[in-house]
Amino acid sequence: MKKLIIINGPNLNLLGKREPNIYGSLTFTEFLEEVKGKYPKVSIDYFQSNIEGELIDKIQEVGFSYDGIVLNAAAYTHTSVGIGDAIKAIETPVIEVHISNTFGREEFRHQSFISPNAKGVILGFGLQSYELAIQSFL
Repeated sequence: MKKLIIINGPNLNLLGKREPNIYGSLTFTEFLEEVKGKYPKVSIDYFQSNIEGELIDKIQEVGFSYDGIVLNAAAYTHTSVGIGDAIKAIETPVIEVHISNTFGREEFRHQSFISPNAKGVILGFGLQSYELAIQSFL
C-alpha cells in the first residue's frame, strides 16, 4: 500500500470560510474524506500547521519513510528557504500544490522556494490539485 501525506501550511485550516471565491466552500476535512474514499488502497495522512518550524519538522519526520508528500506550503512557498532546504534534504518525493493559480495573483507569489526541489508542481485546479498530485504517485 502506498503511503502518502498531505501537508498544508498557514491559513489552509480556514478552507471553506476563507475567500470562497478563490478557495471554494468545501472544508479540507470534507475534501480529504472524499479523496480517501476514492483511493481506499492508499494510506493518506494529513498534517496542517500555521507554524513554519512545525512544517519543517513534519517534512523531516516523514521524508525518509513515505512514498510521497503533497505539499501546499501556502504563503511559506514564497518566503521559506528553510522549507525548500528541508525538501532538498529528504528522500521522499514532493509534489508542490496550490489551489489557486499563483501566477495569476500578486507578483510576490510567482517565486517559489519549493519548486526547485519538488518532483513537480500542480496549481490552479482548486482542491483537485491535491487529487492530481496523489494520482502522480500511483
